[in-house]
Amino acid sequence: MINPKLLARLLHINWVLVSHGLDEVVQKTHLFRPVRYLVQFSSGVWLARRQQPVGLRIRLALEDLGPIFVKFGQALSTRKDLLPEDIANELVKLQDKVPPFSVTEARQLIEAQLGSAIDDVFSEFDNEVLASASVAQVHAATLKTGEDVVVKVLRPDIEQRIRIDIGLLYEVAQLAEKFWPEAKRLRPVEVVAEFEKTILDELDLIREAGNAAKLRRNFEKSDILYIPKIYWPYTRTKVLVMERVYGIPIGDLESMEEAGVDFKVLAERGVEIFFTQVFRDNFFHADMHPGNIFVSPPAKYTAIDFGIVGTLTISDQRYLAENFLAFFNRDYYRVAEMHVASGWVPSTTRIEEFESAIRTVCEPIFEKPLKEISFGLFLLRLFETARRFDMQVQPQLVLLQKTLLNIEGLGRELYPELDLWQTAKPFLEDWFKERLSPKAKLKKVIDNIPLMAEQLPEMPALAFRVLDDAGKGKLQVNLTAKDLASIRNHLIDNQRRIVSSVMGATFILVATMIGLTDYALLVSGDDASVWPWVFGAIGGIFFIRAHQNS
Repeated sequence: MINPKLLARLLHINWVLVSHGLDEVVQKTHLFRPVRYLVQFSSGVWLARRQQPVGLRIRLALEDLGPIFVKFGQALSTRKDLLPEDIANELVKLQDKVPPFSVTEARQLIEAQLGSAIDDVFSEFDNEVLASASVAQVHAATLKTGEDVVVKVLRPDIEQRIRIDIGLLYEVAQLAEKFWPEAKRLRPVEVVAEFEKTILDELDLIREAGNAAKLRRNFEKSDILYIPKIYWPYTRTKVLVMERVYGIPIGDLESMEEAGVDFKVLAERGVEIFFTQVFRDNFFHADMHPGNIFVSPPAKYTAIDFGIVGTLTISDQRYLAENFLAFFNRDYYRVAEMHVASGWVPSTTRIEEFESAIRTVCEPIFEKPLKEISFGLFLLRLFETARRFDMQVQPQLVLLQKTLLNIEGLGRELYPELDLWQTAKPFLEDWFKERLSPKAKLKKVIDNIPLMAEQLPEMPALAFRVLDDAGKGKLQVNLTAKDLASIRNHLIDNQRRIVSSVMGATFILVATMIGLTDYALLVSGDDASVWPWVFGAIGGIFFIRAHQNS
């Protein structure tokens, strides 16, 4: 039995597509089979519209279908290499030129959220819309204190519209899991769940303001990226007041050229910003379409709209970094090995065979500028490889992959000669060196001392409980010989680390005590000994030894 709400939404989508002259989509999409008969009754509507350019028809249809479909169009607009030029140019308008809602509704919502009349908060408020997107629109204003700001206000009833479409996506995903063999690998329900969390977070402008504040701190002293200031006293769940910034929209290549923008440096800095956010900060702007980016000559970015951000787990971050670096070094065996180790492909996969498949896909794109890479062909081969080796989609990484595609698309527009791989490789190499440096290791040790001190007294009791359960037959273990060997080695390694950490802490404590005594001697005029330095050095060696492979 088809869900009535699903059927009603499908009927609406069908009608919108047909009314905009996109009946070919309806006819060729399996999902619309139950309702595509409507095409036969709507010729008087769509025949007139078919005279319009196809790009215009697609854009208008996406606008009518709502925010989720607009988001899809925005993502496509960054990939002009994958679309006909006329369609790509129309989809660009979805970035900040979606039809606005009335200024009366906007003013009423702002006043309700702030609890004050607009004239009491702003000395000037522009009724003309500065920009309008799928979720919100923006008005220029001036605070009573004289600062130029922008006021972002959510669209009325936007959450209800989004939840309806999310429900549709869940229905489609569940149907796919039942009837599509590929669904297990692609994990559609989990992907939709990740998307739902992302887009619903975008509806809380206090959350967005918090994202902006964190990004601003991360790049506070940066000369390559500027994040505008948030005015917290005037920010609410549905209203956000932010510093107004000025710059050239990154999609306006002609204006940037006239202003003397260095496109090569700009493209390289875009790659640097992406990898810095992902690996240094583990907090990245995940909605990097051209409508959210401005440029100041010669090559400085300004970002806005922080509703969608991404983070990674420590393990995913490390796996990605190692995969990227191995990929840049053309170490395809290592790439294959890590995919198996991370569980992204089945453990039964033959690494040598997987390595060969990866090499076949990746090798042709190396040492080529972006303009010479057929990204569509590359994606097609990548998907074929993934299907062949039963590679599972990682829902937690979908947002990152989308962002990387956006960055790559922007780089292609700005500087087609950009070698994406060689630009990113030095950054990752430096990141690994810094991460594995003695200084980083020592910091990690110092950070973990309170945790180790807390857990160490509990370990004998924990070991006793495990042994007691084992003696009573209550302990159930399902492990292979390989697993047992790995656990044994891990326990030995942990024991070594604990002993070394305790010894290191002891020597450092002794060094500190002797140092305090020597300080008293120095105050009284006597000579101090070298023993604090000796004991401190020994303690440091123990600490480094404890964590040299962690």
